[in-house]
Amino acid sequence: MLAPLRPLDAPRCRATAWDASWPLQREMTSVRRARRLVTAQLSDWAVGYLSDTAELLVSELVTNALRHTRGPLRLNLRLSHSRLLCEVEDTESACPERIVVDSDAEGGRGIELLDLLADAWGSMRTATGKTMWFELQAEDRPRGTSGGEDGDSVSE
Repeated sequence: MLAPLRPLDAPRCRATAWDASWPLQREMTSVRRARRLVTAQLSDWAVGYLSDTAELLVSELVTNALRHTRGPLRLNLRLSHSRLLCEVEDTESACPERIVVDSDAEGGRGIELLDLLADAWGSMRTATGKTMWFELQAEDRPRGTSGGEDGDSVSE
């Protein structure tokens, strides 16, 4: 198996001021930590109005990773032009499956939430597992005042 460029228990290298990355511990308190990191980072990037939705969706991705995978996790954020990309990396290669849940079920609605709230979402296999991601559209801002630089793009 190929080794990742950076181990998941370390931050991904910071390419620009519009990238952020944090390793997460394998404990349920990491869900709360991920929400706090997202809120603080989005506030720093002046897109705090995306916090509620980003927090909810990041909570879903981190919770699912903690419940259904083993090994290290990493949370990555990137603001590029008018798109916020949120990723949760883990070491399990199996992608999530959509399930039908009863109306009184306590769980199983993560994919439905992604469908409803994210502008785009998906998963991709990596050399060491997979990355679950979603995008949120930020308000258009004049060039030079939003995330990303000329030539930056978010790839799927």
